[in-house]
This record gives sequence, structure tokens and C-alpha cells, in this order.
Amino acid sequence: MQLLYRNDLFLKSGLLPESTYAQIDKMSKSMNKSFLKVTLNYAFLSRLAYKEHILKNNISFYQFDYTQLFKLKSEFSKTDFDFLLDHNLYPVKLENGKVDLIIADPSDDISISKFKEYFLLDIETIHIAEDLDIVKALHMTYGDAILHKAVFDLYERDNKSSALETFTLRQVLVLGGIGVILLTFLFIFPVFTIISINLFINLFLLFAIGFKFLLTVVGAKSETIQKISPAELGNYPDDELPYYTIQLPVFKESEVIYKLASNLQNLDYPKDKLDVKLLIESDDEVTFNAVKNLKFPCIFDPVIIPYSQPKTKPKACNYGLHFSKGKYLTIYDAEDIPDSDQLKMVNALFNKLPDNYIVVQCALNYFNKTENFLTRMFTLEYSYWFDYMLPGLDGLGVPIPLGGTSNHFKFDKLIELGGWDGFNVTEDADLGIRAYAKGYKVTVLNSTTYEEANNAFYNWIRQRSRWIKGYMQTYLVHMRNPMKLFREVGWSGFWGFQFFIGGTFFTFLAYPILLLLFLFYFFLTLDISESVMGSFNTDIINFFKIIFPDWVIILSVFNFMAGNLLMIYINMIAVFRRKSYSLILFAITNPVYWLMHSISAYKGLFQLISKPFYWEKTNHGLTKSHNPDIK
Repeated sequence: MQLLYRNDLFLKSGLLPESTYAQIDKMSKSMNKSFLKVTLNYAFLSRLAYKEHILKNNISFYQFDYTQLFKLKSEFSKTDFDFLLDHNLYPVKLENGKVDLIIADPSDDISISKFKEYFLLDIETIHIAEDLDIVKALHMTYGDAILHKAVFDLYERDNKSSALETFTLRQVLVLGGIGVILLTFLFIFPVFTIISINLFINLFLLFAIGFKFLLTVVGAKSETIQKISPAELGNYPDDELPYYTIQLPVFKESEVIYKLASNLQNLDYPKDKLDVKLLIESDDEVTFNAVKNLKFPCIFDPVIIPYSQPKTKPKACNYGLHFSKGKYLTIYDAEDIPDSDQLKMVNALFNKLPDNYIVVQCALNYFNKTENFLTRMFTLEYSYWFDYMLPGLDGLGVPIPLGGTSNHFKFDKLIELGGWDGFNVTEDADLGIRAYAKGYKVTVLNSTTYEEANNAFYNWIRQRSRWIKGYMQTYLVHMRNPMKLFREVGWSGFWGFQFFIGGTFFTFLAYPILLLLFLFYFFLTLDISESVMGSFNTDIINFFKIIFPDWVIILSVFNFMAGNLLMIYINMIAVFRRKSYSLILFAITNPVYWLMHSISAYKGLFQLISKPFYWEKTNHGLTKSHNPDIK
């Protein structure tokens, strides 16, 4: 086809003002990216406006058949792949040794000339396609090797650190041996065995809850939270700030993609220093089409992940790593609203910390906290988790399990660690432990990212069951060799891991059992039980008194009551740092909220065995709150 002149297409037509045109041209040359790539990915022009403008010029778009994609005979390196992506070019090999070239900008003679020089190939015909269609075709054609690395790199580097194998043979044998021993003791010494199991559960729960209370006390000291003053931010002018990568993994997020684009515009960071990767699964047509038809400019570079299993967030993020270029990297979820100066604060903090600090975790909280019971309880939980628990872990020098978003990495150290485990459904918590085991440090920062609190019961159960299943995965992975873990993280780190990671899911699994025993025992001791159960009542009570002597009952009742009271108290004090005093009375309902966690825990345990890598999708954009109550 006949190429257009760039001035005619963008400038003389009035599509871009002259000052903007000059700015894009300067950025294009400095970044070595095509003019259109910069225009669309750095919020100068919306994709829909550009598409409509092209159609007005009587140009039809090339339609890819993604089931019949062609390759050049030569093997492409990562550098070749990057070149094609940076210039929006897709070559189709012809039988005569020439190529048809598919481009997104009919005025881009510069990229065409660069292609000829780079590959030493002659072009027969030029076709025009939408930029996202070209990006998708490139990733589906040339992304296989990178995709394999995104899924299996950690396993191939160190299979003992990957959750690909849920239970190792050694763990199966140990668990099987413990089961046989318990059954044997239960048969020979039934009373002693039942009392011992009850005592173990109660003591472990007591220590786990007590440890969380200790974390709350330590975390309440404000000095454990790293602070950056406005004056310190002023020490880093915009032209000296580093390149910063933001990964945005999305899956069927058309409901919030517009909010996402808007939220990114509010970041106080130089536009030309941002490397924003929007990670879209190749079979997610809903999100893909929503991005193609965005009506306003957006700051992100779409990356299309070729189809593969497992379909998990860490796999997508690992794939995105190979196209990321920042000195630092962070992850935001689709509905996130980070503090506008968060990136600048992280940069300032990294510059004042010792080199062995490689991750900064920012706090998470919710913008729809008063919408219903679930959002209020979720807000209480996140408030004590990020405002007290994680600072408490930081203060005690215990490994910090990272949150799923707003964790900021030194990019080179993230690559050194092997990225995320593509098979772990709480890849963030696992990575925090692995970083600590390698001698690196994680700290927390007093900057907040606001999310949408889950406001639907079944959606909440799906989300929480995945989290708890991931904690089980993480525990199994790092306890494959307990002595090795002890040597790597030390005494405090080892026991902190037992009570924080192990204690979290163990507490939720044990809670309904203790509650039922607690209620059943008191039911049997009430006068009403005799009329309900008749003559069998005395025999049953005598049996329970044998297996639950008074001292065990006293311990169980104390543990049950103390545990609930401590968690209610922790939830109550969580409101003070955020000044969310209207939530304080909801802390009393924490025992009900714990039962919901128990339902999720048993669902997660079942899935750990039946489908360990299954990523239960959390639906976003469900909130009815149109005026986010961010404070």
C-alpha cells in the first residue's frame, strides 16, 4: 500500500497538537520505539481515536488468523523479539524469500527502513493492522521459549523451591508414618492419644495467636514503619529518577479497566520514566477488546501471554519480566489506587536503606470499607495485617510474606531470585520467604494502595480459599528440609514461619473442631440434654469426662475464649492508625468471620489435593460504592 506522511497523519489532520507531536518525537528517538508505540502507550492518544482516524483515511485493517501464524525461518532472539515489539512490526515469510510486513502506522517509513537494515530482508507488501493485534500475533508466534521459562524457570533452577510437586515422596512418607503411629497409639492408648492431640492443638493455637498479639504490640511502635519525609522526596528531581516498571496482571477485568487507566494517570512520576506492562492472557477476549476500545489515552504497554497452564498470576508476571526494563518493579491489581507519590517514596527509601534490602512492601487497604459487613471485616483484617502485623514481623526480624500487590522490588535481585513460582497461588508470600532465606531483607513503608474490598460471600470464599491454599503450598515447600530452613532464616525466622505461615491455616482448620467440642461438652452438661438424649446421656458424659478431663476442658475453654478475645482486641486496635472508628464494634463479630475463614480453609485443603495450581478468579468491579471513602 502507499504510505502516508507522518505530518499529514498526525499533525496536519489535527490528531495531535504540535507541542505534543514534538514531545512524542523526542521520546520516540530516546527510547528507540516507534512514534505510534509512544503515542498510544504513554497516554498521548486513545486507541479508539487512532482507529477511527485511520478508518477515515479509507484504510482497512488486516485481520490476523491466530490459528495460522507464520514464522521467519531464522530463530528469533529476545533482542529480535523486542525490536519487532518496539516498532509494531509483524513479518510474514513468503515463498520467494521476501516478506509481507504488517505495521500499525501507515506513516512509519522509519521503522520499515530499520526492519530492512536489521533483518536484511526485502518487503513485498505492507499491510495495516491495529497495534494490539500485532502485539498479540508477535507474542503468540515468538513467545514460546519465554513462556516456558516463565512457567518452569524456578523449578529448573531449584526444584525444591517450587510448588510444582505438592507433596514430595519424603513428605508423603513422613505424613503417612505419623498417621500410622497415631492410629496405633489410638488403638492401644486411646485416651492418652486423644488427650495428647487435644493438648497439641490447643497449645499450638495458643502460641500462634499469642505470636500474632506480640506482632501487634511490636508493630504498634511507629518507628518500625519506614517513613519518608517530603523533604527527602525533594532530593530526587524528576530527571534523576530511575526507570520504573509497573506490572498489571489482569484477567477478565473489563469492568475495571477504565478505572485502571484513570488511576495510573494520577501517579506522580515522570511519564517517560514509566514502563507499565498490562499483562493480558491470549484467550481473554473480554479484556483485550476493552483495551482496544478505550475512549481515553492510557499509560500502559500491553503484553499478551500465550496460552498455557497453569493459568496463574505469577506465571503472567514472570512472562512480563522478560519485557520489563525498570530499575525497580512493582505490581498493582486492576482496581488498585496507590498513593500518588508511592513510587517516589520507594525510590527515596531504597536510597537510604542498606543494599541487602531488596523489597519494600506498602500497605493495602480498601476504598469501599463501609459498604457491607464483609467489606468492614475485610478492612479490619487488612488494617491490622498491614499496619501492625507486617511492621511487627519487620521489627522482630522475621521473614515477611509479601502482599499480592504494591510490593516494590529491585529488579536485578528479583531476577536473581528466579522471579515468582508459577505454581504457587500465593506467590507473593513464597517470594518473601525465599528472599529472606537468601540473606535479603524486606521492609514496609507507610504508603497505602487502596483496593476494592470483596463484598460478595461466595466471591470472598473463592478468594480466601486460594490464599489459604497458597499458605499451605508455601509451608509444604519450605518445610521439605526443616534444618535447611532453620540454617537459612535462623531461630526467630524459623519459629516465626511456623506460627505465622503454618499457624494461620492451622488455626482456621482447627477452629470449628474446637468450637464443636466446646459447644457439645456444654450441651451434654446442661439439664436439657437429659430430656433430649435420654438414658444414653450418662454414658456419653462419662465417656467425654474420660477423654476430656477437667484440666483439658479448662485449657480448651481458656484457649477458645482467650483466642477469640485476643483477635477481637487486635481487630479493635486496628482502627486507630486509620481513624476508622465506625468499624470498632464490628470487631466483636470476629468469631463469625473466623468461621468463614474455616470454610475457606477446608475448601483450600481439598483443592490442595485435587487441583493445587488452580487459580480461583476473584471478580472485581462488584462494589456499589461510587464515592470511595479513602482516608
